[in-house]
Amino acid sequence: MIERPAIAGLVPHAGSMCLIDRVLHWDAAGISCTSASHRLVGNPLARRGAIAAICGVEYAAQAMAIHGRLVDADAARPRAGFLASLRDVACSADRLDLVDGDLTIAAGRLFGDGNSVIYRFTVHGDDDRLLLSGQAAVVLAAAPP
Repeated sequence: MIERPAIAGLVPHAGSMCLIDRVLHWDAAGISCTSASHRLVGNPLARRGAIAAICGVEYAAQAMAIHGRLVDADAARPRAGFLASLRDVACSADRLDLVDGDLTIAAGRLFGDGNSVIYRFTVHGDDDRLLLSGQAAVVLAAAPP
């Protein structure tokens, strides 16, 4: 298990924008994480105290970034990346801030060629209710010299 202090060193996000609290499991195929940050006052994704379920995409993107860094742990520096597309995104809830327990975020790597990666992702509530699912394509920036 990987806890928040170590996670903060794996993603470019700082402070409250680092949304993932714990990596439960990871391997070459994917990652499973948890977060309680959706319940925190001052969550940077909140608007008027509410966090729309679509914001779960950011939780999933951070899980993907953590996975990429863990899989490529031998690299001298992490490669920057950005979400190029989202497909088949389905929200089964209106808001994340109304979920009482922790969120479970899973991302499974479907394809990767060194320049881009495609992940399937899900975000579940503490009652194992599916809140959000979809597929994301991530384009990786060229490695710095």
